[in-house]
Amino acid sequence: MWSRTRKKPKKYRTRRWEVGGHRGHLAYPATRPATTRLALLDLPRLPFFSRGRLRDFSSSSSSSTRLDSPPTEIFLPPPRRDIARAMGSKDGSGAASSGGGGGFFSSIAAGVRSLGTAVHKSVNGLVGYEGLEVINPDGGTEDAEAEALRGRWKQEDRDSYWKMMHKYIGADVTSLVTLPVIIFEPMTMLQKMAELMEYCELLDKADECEDPYMRMAYASAWAVSVYFAYQRTWKPFNPILGETYEMVNHQGISFIAEQVSHHPPMGAAHCENAHFTYDITSKLKTKFLGNSLEVYPLGRTRVSLKKSGVKLELVPPLTKVNNLIFGRTWVDSPGEMVLTNLTTGDKVVLLFQPCGWFGAGRYEVDGYVYSAAEEPKIMITGKWNQSMSCQPCDQEGDPLPGTELKEIWRVAPTPPNDKYQYTHFAHKINSFDTAPKKLLASDSRLRPDRYALEKGDMSKSGSEKSRLEEQQRAEKRTREAKGEQFTPRWFNRTDEIAPTPWGELEVYEYNGKYTEHRAAIDSSSVADDDTDVTSIEFNPWQYSSSSSQ
Repeated sequence: MWSRTRKKPKKYRTRRWEVGGHRGHLAYPATRPATTRLALLDLPRLPFFSRGRLRDFSSSSSSSTRLDSPPTEIFLPPPRRDIARAMGSKDGSGAASSGGGGGFFSSIAAGVRSLGTAVHKSVNGLVGYEGLEVINPDGGTEDAEAEALRGRWKQEDRDSYWKMMHKYIGADVTSLVTLPVIIFEPMTMLQKMAELMEYCELLDKADECEDPYMRMAYASAWAVSVYFAYQRTWKPFNPILGETYEMVNHQGISFIAEQVSHHPPMGAAHCENAHFTYDITSKLKTKFLGNSLEVYPLGRTRVSLKKSGVKLELVPPLTKVNNLIFGRTWVDSPGEMVLTNLTTGDKVVLLFQPCGWFGAGRYEVDGYVYSAAEEPKIMITGKWNQSMSCQPCDQEGDPLPGTELKEIWRVAPTPPNDKYQYTHFAHKINSFDTAPKKLLASDSRLRPDRYALEKGDMSKSGSEKSRLEEQQRAEKRTREAKGEQFTPRWFNRTDEIAPTPWGELEVYEYNGKYTEHRAAIDSSSVADDDTDVTSIEFNPWQYSSSSSQ
């Protein structure tokens, strides 16, 4: 039985700390009474307080409060010492020194109480938010309020947009709201699906690996790697029904994605090279919470490794976009990722740590490769924005003697000061260098609104976005008048309804026609014509009359 309540194999947990240039690990019992465990979840993670301090938090009618900086000395106990002593004095009997009469915990408690009062006074009127200042989740030293003021939103835009959006609190806004292009990036959701292929060489390694547990470690590192790209806070364009995205010239893959449904928005993709095949049906589900948005990855992702014949299924955690309208926008993905070997029953369970106070725990990922008998075999740890490492472990989850952590993935260097925080691979996705010969006219690269935004023409991007959306509505009216249904070109809808943690999913499967289409073009004598692909008119339309409107 796989669940969060299952007893953890490790007897003791550790958390990294850094104070004054010194680093170490804090060890504490892994098993605690439920009441203690719940209480600890509500407390800031103290060893990380050295990363930053609480900004002055005030409203127009309240005085500012400041949390004292952490003590210069933190006692780090040996393993098997209770966490209460870890936070106490050096003899384990008193409060930690804080430079004040009340001790470190007293200082924290007072600061938190004052913070709660300030928050209550600041947000008692939702429309204004004038008194709400910004806390930097990264725990940096820069002025977070000034950072927010340098953002993409002007104050009048924030106010008007909030007045429009507050009525949608608690609703799924996936297709309810028309959003301004000012919050978009020049990429569609279909292209975003292709970003998972940046480090697909990890799947190649998994296919070549003879060790079944290391195979799972490589595959899970591949699944984690895309989250570095997912931390971007810009919104991708929703694809038009029938829109496609093709990609070649990367690690020998052939990638095709298609928008197969408009209401609800659904995309399907297929990717293949000499080592693996990848198939996904994706239907995002969202919940608008006022100044944040929860995104539930309602989908099914499967990978087949060709050499071993192993089939893998991935269930990712949800994603939360914080400070959506007010404050500095940032993304977190708290929860569990589960990668299951459908052939053998082995699993990888990774916990994405939620971002705590001052960025504590943000990016951290920890977990194990488990055998079908639920025994831990390999420990996996790292940060989804930096690297992942693994190490063989015993049945208690402790590293095996004589073994060392092995790095299995690291983020590639990124372009400095990129406007949209794109990686080099993200730029390749937008580039025609990764487009195949005879690119489909329905390809996302050809969208005029996306292309205009990429060139910095926001006004044209907005007008083209509105025009495409109206054409899509015209298509729907024509389809309904004819009594017809939209039929995807490269994927077929099946009768299968797949259960997911966030609801049921209609499954689309790849029909193989794109492989035949691409083989015919590659063998054609006209495959090497000199047509300028940028001159091709974007045309995902089912009816020819729509493309001329």
